[in-house]
Amino acid sequence: MRHRRISELMTREVVSVRGDAPFKEIVRTLSQHRVTAVPVVDGEGRVVGVVSEGDLLRKTADQAAAPSGLPAVPDLEAWERAKAEGTRAEELMSAPAVCARTEWTVAETARLMEVQGVKRLVVVDGDDRLVGIVSRRDLLAIFLRKDDDIRREIVEVVLGDTLRLEPTALAVDVHDGRVELSGRLPFRGMIPAIERMCATVDGVVSVSCTRLTYDVDDTERGGGQS
Repeated sequence: MRHRRISELMTREVVSVRGDAPFKEIVRTLSQHRVTAVPVVDGEGRVVGVVSEGDLLRKTADQAAAPSGLPAVPDLEAWERAKAEGTRAEELMSAPAVCARTEWTVAETARLMEVQGVKRLVVVDGDDRLVGIVSRRDLLAIFLRKDDDIRREIVEVVLGDTLRLEPTALAVDVHDGRVELSGRLPFRGMIPAIERMCATVDGVVSVSCTRLTYDVDDTERGGGQS
């Protein structure tokens, strides 16, 4: 099966800043491009960090004085205090940047987003150079895939090339990404494998195998028929 790579889904035109970019320039960049974060790159375009609205707002929070004259956020960690006092991107940024690779699949990228709790990832090439950015919205684009394309891949690749079943062995219906399989298989044990493989096809929302029957129940001792 051919899974769509991040290089096919990402946004290639990405605004970035250099490490020596001053605070106000970063704010202007975020405002002008209507983004909430920008990658920070070195002189060769390698990503060294990301600076976000949250990183910049840390300065505002630290400078706001409480009625007693003490900082409003007195319990900042040392690294947070250093960021709050920073004036350039390299001092304000979060590093190292959480990045995705161009060859990653949607599943791999979505998993990293979930683990890191982020809505978008910087995309880099093999030399860690900035090549794009991918968001949750970009990943969801695979679910716009046409039902006919999904059905064709399941019939030709999953059932035909991989499982070596005859093209007419099973009926495959796809509606809004929901796959329903019907027909008769030689063994019951094939059903879970078919279900898993169909579920990994890009654009599939769900898979139903309730209408599949089988000749031999190879999941129980002695076998049987259904």
